Amino acid sequence: MSNEQTLDQQKNLRRVVISSVLGAVIEWYDFFLYGVVAGLFFNKLYFPDFDPRIGTMLAFATFAVGFVARPLGGIIFGHFGDKLGRKKVLILTLEIMGTATVCIGLIPTYETIGIWAPILLIICRLLQGIGLGGEWGGAVLMSFESAPESKRAFYGSLPQIGMSIGLLLASGVIALLSAILSPESFLSWGWRVAFILSAVLLIVGSYMRMTVQETKDFAEAKAKAPEAKFPLIEVFKKYPKMVLAGMGARFLDGVSFNVFGVYSLTYLTQQHGVHREAALSSLIVASAVMAVAIPFWGQFADRHGKAKIFGICVLLLGIISFPAFWVLHNYAHNFVLVTLTLTLAFAILHAGQYATMASLFSDSFPAEVRYSGISFVYQFTAIFASGLTPMIATALTGWADGQPWYLCMYFCFWGVVSALCTYALYKMSPQVKAAAGQA
Repeated sequence: MSNEQTLDQQKNLRRVVISSVLGAVIEWYDFFLYGVVAGLFFNKLYFPDFDPRIGTMLAFATFAVGFVARPLGGIIFGHFGDKLGRKKVLILTLEIMGTATVCIGLIPTYETIGIWAPILLIICRLLQGIGLGGEWGGAVLMSFESAPESKRAFYGSLPQIGMSIGLLLASGVIALLSAILSPESFLSWGWRVAFILSAVLLIVGSYMRMTVQETKDFAEAKAKAPEAKFPLIEVFKKYPKMVLAGMGARFLDGVSFNVFGVYSLTYLTQQHGVHREAALSSLIVASAVMAVAIPFWGQFADRHGKAKIFGICVLLLGIISFPAFWVLHNYAHNFVLVTLTLTLAFAILHAGQYATMASLFSDSFPAEVRYSGISFVYQFTAIFASGLTPMIATALTGWADGQPWYLCMYFCFWGVVSALCTYALYKMSPQVKAAAGQA
């Protein structure tokens, strides 16, 4: 290969990584931003005719619509990503996702247009969910499939940084607007600025994605393998055990994120009376550390094996839930201890399995059905692992009179299950590569 070709490949890889990270940042920026604003303002702006408690529930229901739509987006765009290419689909998913986010900031209130206000909000949230459902699989595949074989875990981990950057960005924008605006101005129009600002990321991300090349893996798969008419059906027919093992391995990711990244705030503030600002500050510190830890884990997985790193991290996460919640339960008002605990559990161990997950799952399916396979495993499992975990955590601590030990047992159970499923993925992966002609 000539030096010019090598430089072109390196330039394309940089663009792929930047565009993939930007898409992930938009995804998580929206996730945290919508969650905060929905609980604080949307009940007043879009459901004012209801009892305040019912209005809040309806506001959060619009949030849940996005989760329900994500598997649908994964199926739709996974199908076309395997048939038409990663690049074309990723441009479309980013534009759908980003445009819907901006439109949320432009929807008039219930007072202005009546029932159409919540209807438009639900439609935008539905479109967001569909776009997001196709975004993750395509973003990690663009990075994974464009990278050299020896560095695929590292490059596949980079889009995962979007979660921590999105959290930091959303928190920073809300904090800045809250500081410079009066409460009345923030309620009237300030919150809209936070949503409309995502247009900047959308424009830059779309431009970057238009300039990248299609991945080598997809081009080779199109050239040498017969095209699957329905890639997801092909996945179910040829790799059903891989799908089940992937869902089991993925499960603790959803549980750990929603326990340490979401429920811990509720546990600290409601069970122990910690100020929300202090609890959120601990989580923000952990998220900043996670942004650094993720690429480190990617490099580590390239050297020592993806399945090994993933399996060890999920098993340790299950075990560490007991001492972690012992600290959160007994030293909830000690900011340093709480921050160190969340950093170890969320920013280090969770980051280890989250960073490695993209390349582990991508390795588990051949290129011709890879987009459909990993999107289904990731998005469908999220309904149960992510969507139900905060409610399950609340119920388990409630049954134990505020004690966290039932929750830790639940956490540890899924840590063991995910580790066993990771071992199953590792054992089956050579068979998949052989069937795809890669071994």
